[in-house]
Amino acid sequence: MRSGTTGGGDLRSLLLVVPAALLGVGLAWLLTVPGPAPAAGVARVFADCAGASVLGLAALPRLHPRAEPRWRLLAGLAGLWCCAEFAVLLFEAAEVVGVPLRDLDADRFATFLTEISGGQIGIAILLAAAAVAGYGALSYRRPENASPDLVLVFTAVALALRPITGHMSQQAFGSVLAAVHALAAATWFGLLVAMALAVRTRGEWATALPKYSAVALPLVGVVALTGIVNGLVRVGGVDALFGTGYGRILLAKTAILLVLLGLGWWWRRTWVRPAADHRMGADASLRRAVAEVAVMAVAFGLAAALAVTA
Repeated sequence: MRSGTTGGGDLRSLLLVVPAALLGVGLAWLLTVPGPAPAAGVARVFADCAGASVLGLAALPRLHPRAEPRWRLLAGLAGLWCCAEFAVLLFEAAEVVGVPLRDLDADRFATFLTEISGGQIGIAILLAAAAVAGYGALSYRRPENASPDLVLVFTAVALALRPITGHMSQQAFGSVLAAVHALAAATWFGLLVAMALAVRTRGEWATALPKYSAVALPLVGVVALTGIVNGLVRVGGVDALFGTGYGRILLAKTAILLVLLGLGWWWRRTWVRPAADHRMGADASLRRAVAEVAVMAVAFGLAAALAVTA
């Protein structure tokens, strides 16, 4: 492997996202014991991570204009996103009907999809993910007429649909805050995943990383502010942060966010500046990106469990 380029073996380290996300869901379960099994949270975190990664790949050309859209990769991730969203639908239907997942029959599932608003929203998200997967596959065959901006819009709308119609929709401006929180977190995570997947050389990291660093800071601020407001509204006060499973998960998520803020401050000194000056190889940049993505995945796991916690 040439110095300054990223090898396939290093890219496989991105699979650390999977155990990191599961760790977040498992930690949330420990904080809510004796709560229900975390299976619904697992499905949700895989859907959230896959959707955010699709969003990041679609947005990457705006961050790095010379980056070619990775249509095959985008289509594959969108397919995984579609499968995970179907699993989320199954768990939501079982919860609404009030039966274990194994006892959910086709008739009750169809009723959930056609007569319950949560099911209808889930279908819309599922169809959007499937459309993105199909468009990505078609664009891989005919890239000359393809537009990543179209994928960006479809994906952003799909990622915002569930937060807009969730519990925060009952509060003033709650839907807006929830949607902004979800999209800011997805962009923050997804862009870094996209860079790890698509940025190959020292020079490309020198171009893309400073731009990502510049947008990451305001994204973190938005995630923190909207998360605090949403969380306090949901738990109803500071005391409930320690007395309820939901509050404890929220505290753990806040702790991970503080870790990420510290990591970001350290990276700006030891990673962003050397990479921008072409003093750091692509492999070293990739390792740092994977480390941060893994920590983010833990936060995504906590957030997914938070979303399915009553």
